[in-house]
Amino acid sequence: MKEKSVIDILLDDSNNDDIVLYDENDKETIFSQIAIISLGEKTYAILKPIEKIDGIEDDEALTFLINEEDEENPLELCDDMQIIQQVFDEYYKLINEED
Repeated sequence: MKEKSVIDILLDDSNNDDIVLYDENDKETIFSQIAIISLGEKTYAILKPIEKIDGIEDDEALTFLINEEDEENPLELCDDMQIIQQVFDEYYKLINEED
């Protein structure tokens, strides 16, 4: 049985498995899934590190651009504060709609 890709896990509504990502030094970091947010033509994942990462507070999550075209690096850490704010604004709007 073929192992599911990070994209398959993220885009499967019924799958809440943790996401394992590796940095350029092959250091593993495990994230829990928070949300998938679409903005225009692009899709973003909000992921929260399970273990402490230097510079990231315990209540913070990271925003990743999902790039389905790139099998090697399907998630790209977003560092554009304007896009990050838009992603979180959309996330909070969805949360408020559910309440």
